[in-house]
Amino acid sequence: MKTVVLAVMVGALITTPAPYPGVERPTPGGHESRQSQPATPPETSFPPPSADEPIGSERNARVARPMPPDPAERATIALTFLAGPLTDEQLDEAARAAPNIRVIRNLDRQSALDHAAVADGVDGRLVTAEFLERAVRLSWIHSPSAGVERIVSMRGLAERPSIVLTNSRGVHGPAIADHAMAMLLSLTRRLPHYAQAQSKGLWTGREPSERAITLSGRTMLVVGLGGIGTEVARRAHGFGMRLIATRRSQSPSPPFVDRVGSPDDLPAMIGEADVVVICVPLTRETLGLFNAAMIARMKPGAYLINMARGRIVDTGALIEALTSGRLAGAGLDVTDPEPLPDGHPLWSAPNVVITPHISADGELTDRRWWALYADNMRRFGAGEPLLNVVDVAAEY
Repeated sequence: MKTVVLAVMVGALITTPAPYPGVERPTPGGHESRQSQPATPPETSFPPPSADEPIGSERNARVARPMPPDPAERATIALTFLAGPLTDEQLDEAARAAPNIRVIRNLDRQSALDHAAVADGVDGRLVTAEFLERAVRLSWIHSPSAGVERIVSMRGLAERPSIVLTNSRGVHGPAIADHAMAMLLSLTRRLPHYAQAQSKGLWTGREPSERAITLSGRTMLVVGLGGIGTEVARRAHGFGMRLIATRRSQSPSPPFVDRVGSPDDLPAMIGEADVVVICVPLTRETLGLFNAAMIARMKPGAYLINMARGRIVDTGALIEALTSGRLAGAGLDVTDPEPLPDGHPLWSAPNVVITPHISADGELTDRRWWALYADNMRRFGAGEPLLNVVDVAAEY
């Protein structure tokens, strides 16, 4: 029997995968190996997303490892899967998705190096330059997050175009979009002011320094109309906002977005917006995109919401725009630096809502993440094109 090894680190079914650069610690008991076998569906599993929740894009879909078309012949090829913390329920679901896969779980980056030479696939959180050097059979890297900037810039990847890199774009969209709107509403309805009064036990009739505003009739610019940006736009439309956006691809735009421009149109479009939401991936082109000059083009009194990566925004320029009153507020789930250190001036900047890069958290995210991952695992075992393939040269 041929043996093929797939190294993947999978987060717990009810736990969103940890963001870069951290990797979960192995669970007690060390490594565990199990040959996939047909299993009874676990009662504790999340139900699959509904049919109207498409997960995974076929754009750029590629086969990572060709397999025989005959199922009986495929069954003779054992795929070994190296994983991090993986629940018993997920292990059983993986067995049903790809019955020819053997699973070894409870790995971290260091222990994954011991298996690199026989690995055909790996979770992006386990990948290092040293791993790539050792992983001579590697054909698939899967990122449990949408952002892949750490992986695409890694030494050795660009020289191996046969490796298929996939990510989890689209998985986190609903939760992150909810979070973006929560941040925006917190700012426009002046909730931090009233939360402070509540913490002091004060029923105050005093208006905050600036009155609350409504969103209906206002214009939102979504920078990056991908999976996350589209979900943000969908929710903003529900609040009666006018939507404009930028995107790199020529994909059809949703009907609730009035106008879509290219990235080059951003400087001309940004002045129209009362709210700017950043949803682009971090690439060479977007690094420092919102510098002092770009922020100066924003409409006076506008709000900036960053759901992407902290390094897309010049933190110093943002603080200056907030303290000067040019911007009315900012909602930041990501910062530069990150984590934001104690005493950093961004903590005390006026009208800022900060959360520690947790906007993707939610039970729906967990369901969607596992559904995509299990489907790609099935596809890998069957030799079918994988979903959510990343263009390494474009960095997203």
